[in-house]
Amino acid sequence: MNKLNASFRDPAGFIFTSSQGEILRQINQIGAEEFDLMHSSGLYDTLVKKKFLIPHQEVDNVYADAYKTIKPERLPFISYPYEWSFGQLKDAALLTLYIQKAALKKGMSLKDSSAYNVQFVSGKPVFIDTLSFEVYEEGKPWVAYKQFCQHFLAPIALASMTDIRTLDLLSSNIDGIPLDLASALLPRKSKFKFSLATHIHWHAKTQQKYAGKQTNQKAGKGVSKMAMLGLIDNLVNAVKSLKWNPKGTEWGEYYTFTNYSDSSFDEKKSLVAAYIEEAKPSTVWDLGANDGTFSSIAALKGIETVAFDIDPIAVEKNYRRVKQDNIPMLPLQLDLTNPSTGIGWAHEERDSLEQRGKADVVMALAIIHHIAISNNVPLEKVADYLSRLGNHVIIEFVPKEDSQVKILLATREDIFVSYHIEGFEKAFTQYFDIVKKQQVGDSLRTLYLLKSKR
Repeated sequence: MNKLNASFRDPAGFIFTSSQGEILRQINQIGAEEFDLMHSSGLYDTLVKKKFLIPHQEVDNVYADAYKTIKPERLPFISYPYEWSFGQLKDAALLTLYIQKAALKKGMSLKDSSAYNVQFVSGKPVFIDTLSFEVYEEGKPWVAYKQFCQHFLAPIALASMTDIRTLDLLSSNIDGIPLDLASALLPRKSKFKFSLATHIHWHAKTQQKYAGKQTNQKAGKGVSKMAMLGLIDNLVNAVKSLKWNPKGTEWGEYYTFTNYSDSSFDEKKSLVAAYIEEAKPSTVWDLGANDGTFSSIAALKGIETVAFDIDPIAVEKNYRRVKQDNIPMLPLQLDLTNPSTGIGWAHEERDSLEQRGKADVVMALAIIHHIAISNNVPLEKVADYLSRLGNHVIIEFVPKEDSQVKILLATREDIFVSYHIEGFEKAFTQYFDIVKKQQVGDSLRTLYLLKSKR
């Protein structure tokens, strides 16, 4: 049995793996009243019925000091806010507010509103922290208000009004973007937007004013439930009003300018589908998914599929498509040359990408030239890392004669003496066996199905 580091901060309980490898959550005695009220009030049933909260079942206690032990429904993949698109963060924010509103109607309130309490399943956000609820006390302000503004409102506002790349700040600020930083970075016009002026600018000034000072704990008394509901509605409107139009990068329109003919593009789809059938995976990670065109081949077969891409526009477009067409796939943002690492306390609170694997199949389509040439990563190192991520790899080799590689080499010296198909196979066969290989239609590219030797 092993306690998981992601839940160690909560005195009400913790998550652990059983000796059989099941993910379980213990409810400690200190969390008993809130856990029982969540069930007796009907809040649990309401949220599960709406698919807002992950369901669970009670099981026998493992530890002697437990009040109860529950087995939550299994999640296919754990993702983090710094990997989400703009739309995902926005939908997670709205879910958190809807849950807070539902909780208030049942005599409860969220005691924390961390973005890490939300995961995405089949393209939809779901709340996963059963122990985030406390008994509502009339007149008490929402204790999770500041956290909501830092985890959700501030990053959404910055992405909407300044630059989408500000979402990267979430990876270095595990408890959300500080409000004084958000206030300083937001444009002047945001101060004339009432919701942002109130929840970010004024909020930040208030924090600075009372920083390090002892305040009267009763100062917040007198916040009625009606006022609390009004606050939630105001935050909902604030989040909904913030928009972002995903356009403007080469990757966001990648398939518009590809050098594949229509017939070769269709053949590539057929080859990918055939390779997936050959590998028979239950999980697929697509490491250069773009808008999810090839990821969807796996997802629509019922395979748990995560579609990664470096470009926030491509990921956002993919997420919108997943929502619109109900595709059971998880789009995420990832720079493969700088993948998500273990962060938080002791570097163990949030897992690295590799710690969340291994996938049955990793797809790396049309990205090897960007890694090896644009980023100077030797082919051997690419092969080594991919063999740690997946049992099988579907990878596309793009030679120097390809027009896309010629563009990369047009402005730099060609120092890549081993970047050719023989060098590729020499590097990758140190870690993989070649199961299949085939040139893609009338292109110069070759598609491989590899099996890891690890």
